[in-house]
This record gives sequence, C-alpha cells and structure tokens, in this order.
Amino acid sequence: MLSLEVKPYLLDFKFSARTSRGKMENRKVWFLEVRDEYGKCGIGEVAPIHRLSPEDVEGIPDILERLKKEIENCLVPQTEDEVYAIVSKLVSPNCPSIRFALEMALLDLMNGADKLIFRKDLQRIKIPINGLVWMGDEAFMKEQIKQKLDDGFSCIKLKVGSLDFDIELELIKSLRKISDDLIIRLDANGAFQTEDVLFKIRDLSKYHIHSIEQPIMPMQPEAMELVCSRSEIPIALDEELIGIENSRDRVDMLQELKPQYLVLKPTLHGGFNSVKEWIDLAEMHGILWWITSYLESNLGLNAIAQFASLYPENKEFHGLGTGGLYHNNITSPIVIDQGFFTYAKSSVWGYEYT
Repeated sequence: MLSLEVKPYLLDFKFSARTSRGKMENRKVWFLEVRDEYGKCGIGEVAPIHRLSPEDVEGIPDILERLKKEIENCLVPQTEDEVYAIVSKLVSPNCPSIRFALEMALLDLMNGADKLIFRKDLQRIKIPINGLVWMGDEAFMKEQIKQKLDDGFSCIKLKVGSLDFDIELELIKSLRKISDDLIIRLDANGAFQTEDVLFKIRDLSKYHIHSIEQPIMPMQPEAMELVCSRSEIPIALDEELIGIENSRDRVDMLQELKPQYLVLKPTLHGGFNSVKEWIDLAEMHGILWWITSYLESNLGLNAIAQFASLYPENKEFHGLGTGGLYHNNITSPIVIDQGFFTYAKSSVWGYEYT
C-alpha cells in the first residue's frame, strides 16, 4: 500500500522574473513524497504558476489533502501504464501540475527511489538547450545576452512584449549582428495584439528568427489560424495547448491552426503520458516540437530532462536551462555546459525542503 506526505516549499528568484503577464519574486511548490510499506520514497513536484496555470493554485492544498487519503487504496505500480492508470483514477485533468507530480513520484518509486525517473545512465545524457533571456529593462536584457553567449549557447531565446517594440527590435538586431549562425527564438507569451501582430512579425523576420512562441493570447482560433498561415516567422504554440485534454480536440486544433512547432511542458499539460500523446499527434501531422520546463526546482527539472532524453532523434533545442533561477534551489548533479544539459559524475542530491 502507498502513503503520501506533502511538503510545501518557497522558491526565491534571483531577480524579478517578468513575462508579459507580470513579474514573480518567488513561487510556491509542493513536494509529494510517496512511500511504500517498506519506507521507500518517490518524490514528485507540484509547481503551478499563479495566473498562468489553468488550475486554482489556492485550492491545491485541499486537493492534496484528499489525495493523501485516496492513495492509501493503491498498490505500488509495476509498470508505466499502471502509474498512468493510478494518476488518471485519482487526479482530475483540471489539475495538470498534480498529475505531473504524482506521475513523477510514482515513476521514481517504481524505479528505485533514486531520482531515476526514466533513465539510469544519467552521465550519458547530453541535451542541447536554449539560453533563456528574461524580460527586463534594456540593460538587464543586454547583460543576460552577453552572459548566455559567454556561456557557449548557440540558441538564444528572448522573452519579448514588455519593452517598447523598437527597443526590442534593436536588441534583436544587435544580437543577429554577432553571428549569422546563432539561432534566435522569441517568446511573446501572448503579448502582441491581433490587429498588429503580423506587422510586428514582419519587422522581426528581418533578423532570421527561428520561431516565435504564442504571439497572441490563446483562445482566438480564427486569429491564430490566420497568424500561423501568414506569419513570416514559424509559429510555436505554447499557452494555446493549455486545457485541451481530449484527443479529438487536440487533433482538431492541430489540423485547424497548422502551427510549425509545439512547446510541451509536462507540468502544464498534465504529465508525461499527456505529453507523449501531444508528441505522437505532432509527428503524425508533421509538426516539430521541443520540451520546456515550467520553472520547476531541480527535482522537477531532472524528471523532465530524463523524459526529453528518450527522444534522441529530436534535434530541437529544449528549454531546460532554468535550474539557476533560484537562490534556494535543490542541490543536484545537474550541469549546464556550453549550451548542453548534462549531469555531474557524482549524483549528489539535497533535501533542503525537508
């Protein structure tokens, strides 16, 4: 039989992390410790973001209290399919971050309770990732760009939509001047208005942009279909995918909008099993994709990176470089080296949240 203990933790950003939806100084997460009758413990991470995640963040503690009682009726899973069946039974699709966390904890427990969620050979993992440049004033963004280039990143992703558009254009222009080979991604988080989005994209396209994520707010299917079909920069859907759980609805959305890329976040989309379906559907429709963290701690990031490593044929740069955002992140063997996500030889994990 299984038991569950819930431990809240407050992650403190090293700076004011801004998106077009506002800024964050810190964020609350909950660590789920799922134990078997022998005391072996698998750990999962519930990490929604207020105003960005589809669930009621304030209501999560009550849901986790109920989950404590319900999980006592479950046996230790022996296969991935059993893990996904337990999660589907106990957690509503309306709580994607909890589904992700419970999948993560059960997979960890099933595979030895040593943070080996999908892989045992962590030292063989080497995943190309983008260097993320956060919104801020012009000087702050220039400072980040320089640091990412000095760190050896060949793919830079810039958050756009908070500064004056002309300032952002100049930033991107100066970045492109550094190298013709540098891969530049943009993420608007829905910041552009529907009436001028194509004009802004046309101006941005002069600088050979790889893709732009979610240029307009989601749930505007006619406008997004127009943007995807007419944009001079390939479109990557991100927030647009939130809350689409039914397989038929997912197919309909992909066939209607025809995006060039999907940005997949296990915490946001209800766990690994859900993301697997998105991947299968994307590949069926000739759509490229990459995996991105949702600003989890190193515990959640570790699980997501191991999942991403299961698809070595995917040559896109993943978004897994977020482990250095916090003053008080969990000590881990995760290493970011010259634009690659890797692991140190000694697998040392901390338990600062206990």
